[in-house]
Amino acid sequence: MKNFLVIGNPIEHSFSPKLHNHWIKKNNIKATYKKLEANLDDLKNIIDDVREERLDGVNVTVPFKNEIIKHLDELSEESRKSLSVNTIYKVNNKVVGHNTDITGFELAIRYTKYDIQNREILILGAGGVVSSIIIALQNLKVSKIRLMNRTAEKAKKLKERFSEIEILNWGESCKFDMAINATSLGLNKVDNINLNYEETGEEKFFYDVIYNPIETEFLKKAKKNFHRTENGKMMFIYQAHLSFTLWHKVMPEINDEVINLISK
Repeated sequence: MKNFLVIGNPIEHSFSPKLHNHWIKKNNIKATYKKLEANLDDLKNIIDDVREERLDGVNVTVPFKNEIIKHLDELSEESRKSLSVNTIYKVNNKVVGHNTDITGFELAIRYTKYDIQNREILILGAGGVVSSIIIALQNLKVSKIRLMNRTAEKAKKLKERFSEIEILNWGESCKFDMAINATSLGLNKVDNINLNYEETGEEKFFYDVIYNPIETEFLKKAKKNFHRTENGKMMFIYQAHLSFTLWHKVMPEINDEVINLISK
């Protein structure tokens, strides 16, 4: 019996076990997939469990996608470029960190049928997934990426790596075609994303990487002002699909059953 895990903090909201265990059952694989609320002090021991084969694979979510790197032996090209890891496995006696978020985001945007080429994009946030989103947006040939974050220092570090992006002050007005919320803000009604939805213009696209809840306050306010909205459900499914295929050498099916599973 193989053992897999997703780690994060918080982790209760994660649908990863629901999705992976669904695919495990559908493909008659002898494995379990669980979630663990971890702390920074736990990361080394978790990677040691992979090294000693007590764990066969780990998914990593907020806030450990960068922090986990120092405990790994090797990084895939995608992880080296993004300095972000969300999938871990062992090969040739080395624990490897991989990034499926980049392709997951690209496929999710293609799924929406939104013509993103040459569009101006505003990203809210500078956490572990944002470098992956920037790389994906560049692959999709957007014309401009602007970014604002509550902590200016994190935004500046991203600017050092991606010199072509423009850094704005939190709450600063700007022109955009698509706004991407990559913060945890919007999970609760009391959360305030400093964005004037009424003055952004018409028919903008608001995308939230959060998929649980299905509709965050960020998306609710955008919809109320007649903008197009999309949550992170398909990005979540696609990045998980890539992880599952990498671990099990089986490509699971993405169908209505899977999509509805994550919509509940």
